[in-house]
Formats: sequence, C-alpha cells, structure tokens
Amino acid sequence: MEITRRKMLGVSGLVILATGLAACGNSNPLADPNKKKPMADDKNRPLVIGSSKYYSSGIIAEIFAQVLESKGIAVDRQFNIGARAVFLKEFEDGKIDLMPEYAGNLLQYYKADDPAVSTEEIKAALPGALPKGIRVLDLAEATDQDSYCVTDMFSINNGIGSLEDLAKLGRPIRLAGNSELADRPYGPKGLKEKYGLDVELVPVEDGGGPLTVKALKDGTVDIANIFSADPQIDKEGLVPLMDPKHLIVTQNITAIASDRVPAEVGEAVNMVLAKLDQAAILGINSKSVIDQQAAEQIAADWIANNL
Repeated sequence: MEITRRKMLGVSGLVILATGLAACGNSNPLADPNKKKPMADDKNRPLVIGSSKYYSSGIIAEIFAQVLESKGIAVDRQFNIGARAVFLKEFEDGKIDLMPEYAGNLLQYYKADDPAVSTEEIKAALPGALPKGIRVLDLAEATDQDSYCVTDMFSINNGIGSLEDLAKLGRPIRLAGNSELADRPYGPKGLKEKYGLDVELVPVEDGGGPLTVKALKDGTVDIANIFSADPQIDKEGLVPLMDPKHLIVTQNITAIASDRVPAEVGEAVNMVLAKLDQAAILGINSKSVIDQQAAEQIAADWIANNL
C-alpha cells in the first residue's frame, strides 16, 4: 500500500475537498480487525496500532509496526483514522493501543489553557493532562509542527516575515487549512487573541498537502497551515512565518500507549523515537512526498539503516 498524495477531486467554491493524505489504511480502518496471532496478554486481538490521516504519522506508525513484528509481536494496522478528535476518542474507547502523536498538540487537546511552550515544559505537563488509561512515551528530538506559510513573492511584496507583520495588510487574512483548525488554540481565534488578526478560514481538507499549496500559490488565500517538516516548503519556495508570541507550541514527535501495551513494546517504540531527529523526519517525509515511495518501503529502509 502506498502512502502517496492521491489525485484530488477538485474545487467547489471556497471549500476544497481531497481524498486525504495518508492512504495507509482502509476506508473504515476500525471495522475489520486483522486475524493475526494475538499478543500473549490478550487472546482476543493483536496490538492495534493507529495513525492519523497525516501521511507522516502513517509512516511512523508503520515503523512501529515493523519493529514490533520483528520481535514476534502481532499487530493490527488501523491507519488513516482521521483528525485528533476522532482518533483520541477511539483511543479512549480502547479501540487503539499505540500510535504516533505530536506532544504540544496532544497537551493542548486535553488542556488547552496549559502555559507550557517548550519541549521540557510540555514533557512535564503531559502525564498529568492525559486521561486514565493513556500514557505518553518518550519525546523524539524531531518536531513536525504546524506552521503558517506564505509564498516568497507575498513575503517580499508585503514585507511579511512573521505573524505579527500580517497586521500591515490592514484587512482580514484568508487562511487555508483543515476545517478542524477552527477549533485549535492556534487557529483563527488564537491568531486574533495573540496577534489581533481577523482571519477567515478557507477549508482545504488535505492536511497541508498539494491543494493547500495550490490555494496559497494561486492567491485564493494569504497564508496556509503546513507542517514544518513538509518538503513542499522548500520545493515550492514557501516562507514559514516567525511566531514571536509562541502561538504554536513545540510539537515533538512522540507516541501514546494504552494499558494493554507491555513494557517491552514501550521500550521498542522508545528506541525508534530516540533515533528520530530532524534530519530523519525530513528524509522520511521527502521519500513519501517527493519520491512517492510506499510507506512499507520507507519504514523498512529506515529500520535497516537506523536500528
């Protein structure tokens, strides 16, 4: 199964729809449990590994899966589940046991008013914020966090280098991003509170993918929400805007685990996270976006070269 950016369906008004980024799972990933040999501590089902719809999350989840399978642990891949509100509900309901996450966003989901900003502050705050039955594993050095980008010409022509500079435009800002961004602390409400900006969200449902970039480059929007480790930023000559007021908190890659996950699994996943630095995640994402390699191949090659 390839983790490729699929051909999109088109544009309807200002709402741009896409089939999604990470095609690592099936259309109803929790509907058909895999019939592999279950783990010894639960004879009903294997360890369920999930991922969000973000393609990079699917690749990291595949790395987890291959590492655990190499140790004889049965896993059930349930990738491309959806947005955070969806997959965390599945996690809380006991349908998922392990999946990649992004530390800052995870903390803000459960405790939106937490003042933690840095990696160390977020690491310290997370255990007390998570609900019973969910624990966070180690935080990787790598971050892959939300960023707001503009085109290089927009930046030059308007003297825009930071979110603060957007006020110079003297008008509402058009922002491309997933519709769920409306409810994120760093979305339009956060931009208003921190920077005094009036922001119109233009929903583009491809998680910062090619449709988001197209909306930015053709002038449909002024800024776009794109993950910081996305190779499209360099490829398309985009400019991530500085965030001097720390609207977007640090988002180190990590993993969350349920009570079903034994110590040996946590140790194996932490070994993966220990090897995920910024160069590693940029390389992984580039192989998917630029080289169009399958998730399984990217994961296998990364494991062979790093573990």
